[in-house]
Amino acid sequence: MKVELWMTGKTSFAYLQEGMALYGKRLQHYLPFQVAVLPEVKNAKNLSPEQLKEKEGEAVLSKLKQTDFLLLLDEHGKQYSSVEFARFLEHKLQLSHSRLIILVGGAFGFSEALFTRANAKLSLSKMTFSHQMVRLFVLEQIYRAMTILRGEPYHNE
Repeated sequence: MKVELWMTGKTSFAYLQEGMALYGKRLQHYLPFQVAVLPEVKNAKNLSPEQLKEKEGEAVLSKLKQTDFLLLLDEHGKQYSSVEFARFLEHKLQLSHSRLIILVGGAFGFSEALFTRANAKLSLSKMTFSHQMVRLFVLEQIYRAMTILRGEPYHNE
């Protein structure tokens, strides 16, 4: 199964871009992986948060396939330890879906349509992180999960 990390808009900070590139490259050693940047909504500054979530949701839904497993990064999602997340990922990679899409939402979160379409929700912490930083955090956690599954000495427990 191919794994893709989708996010709306480019990553603004060079240090986050560097970290994302590092882990993105490392992940390709373990599985078919790619990062997809969805274009930002035009005239977003003229939209309410609800309207912006709707537009972002429509853009995501238009790119999803019926056979995709959609995992939303959401503050109300399930929380896992790194080892538990590795087992979760291992299980999902064995399903018959063609792609595992991990979606980082915009600053205001997701539309109701995306919540309805989602197969699962994941929370990285009870704390709130910027949607820019979460991109790096989730890449590192996917990489950590793959090293755990392979028994490699990256994760210490």
